[in-house]
Amino acid sequence: MNQRAAGLLAALVASAQLSSCGRAGPPLPPLVRLPAPPTEVVAERRGSSVDIRLVVPSANTDGTRPANVERVDVYGLTAPAGVTDDQILKLGAKIGTVKVKAPRDPNATVEPDDPAGDAEPTVGSGLEQGATAALTETLTPAAMRPVELSKTARPSSARTDTARPLTGPPAGVPSRVYAGVGISTRGRHGPVSRHVAVPLVPAPQPAAAPDVDYNETAITVMWTPSPEAPTAQAPASGDVLSARMIGVSVPTTTYNVYDVKPDLKPDLKPDLKPGPSQAPREQEHQEVRLTTQPVAEARFVDSRLEWGVERCYAVRVARTFDGLTVESDASPPRCVTPVDTFPPKPPTGLQAIASEGAISLIWEPNTEKDLAGYVVLRAAPPSSTMAPVTPAPIQATTLRDTVQPGVRYVYAVQAVDKAGNTSAPSSRSEETEAR
Repeated sequence: MNQRAAGLLAALVASAQLSSCGRAGPPLPPLVRLPAPPTEVVAERRGSSVDIRLVVPSANTDGTRPANVERVDVYGLTAPAGVTDDQILKLGAKIGTVKVKAPRDPNATVEPDDPAGDAEPTVGSGLEQGATAALTETLTPAAMRPVELSKTARPSSARTDTARPLTGPPAGVPSRVYAGVGISTRGRHGPVSRHVAVPLVPAPQPAAAPDVDYNETAITVMWTPSPEAPTAQAPASGDVLSARMIGVSVPTTTYNVYDVKPDLKPDLKPDLKPGPSQAPREQEHQEVRLTTQPVAEARFVDSRLEWGVERCYAVRVARTFDGLTVESDASPPRCVTPVDTFPPKPPTGLQAIASEGAISLIWEPNTEKDLAGYVVLRAAPPSSTMAPVTPAPIQATTLRDTVQPGVRYVYAVQAVDKAGNTSAPSSRSEETEAR
């Protein structure tokens, strides 16, 4: 090939390369951001209702923020605990919808490591992203009826994230499974949350109204224990050996104690839309659970003692089957307003020290938190009656008493609290003014 032909060939190749650089490639799919699944999902059955709580997504599945979410749908399905996400979405009943503040532009996000202040603020009505949502389902006969799963395709990889112990027979305790899913601004759902379940066995009978008593340090709540569930195995005695049941679940009975406050019966919050079986929370009382874990003993000690502040208590019986717990309806509440009628302890260590024209007193301070002060008592012959030297309680633990020479005086000290309760007198101390 001569030099001219070689140059022409190089020019043609360069031209072809330049023309190929400007050629449009296949169109790229649009960027789709989906909300991460709701977290901290909890379902607690109390009587004929189930309280569901979850945390609204605040990020997308790729970790970017804010989440492309405008609502969270909550589903319930009466079926075995191993149901799949698809079965919950297709066969489950929508318990309710929680409206969420959404971003103006779903693609205007920040990376997981970027400061939260760099994210665009969300707009609209509803809960803030990352907030806790709560709703209640009333268990109607339709909700209690199991769904036939055999009519739907069941993938081989069923969800197993619901924490339940291994039990013998597959039948087990009938249960209702709940899950939440975030819905994007374009109506697409993200991943489904973890599944939680409650048992559909009969709820235990409620307890009677508790007895409430108090002392100077705490309030004690006591109630009549619930009759235990029937035992499946007689206890070991005589020629009968102890045995461990296999494949049979024996329920356990415990208790939860609630602080009961009057409820103003607020209307359903505007950011929560009920589903077919979800009812607004219009209870006669508002409850706050005091027991972090259910207690086995029919007794609870509340250390939140405040004089003159009314406390009302209710008890719910908790029955647990195969790791799933159902509570009874609340017992009738019992209220008490503690009144401080408990006197302080008598002061200790009283000493009298004589000096010219006076006797100085000193004693150990009391440790009561509601202490108001001390009253100093004195008696002088010929009278043996102790009379106050201080017209009002004093804060100090010392006193200089001006006295007559040659007279032997007897002293005692009483502690007084802010409610006006007075302790017994301290041990006496005698002294005569030094000439």
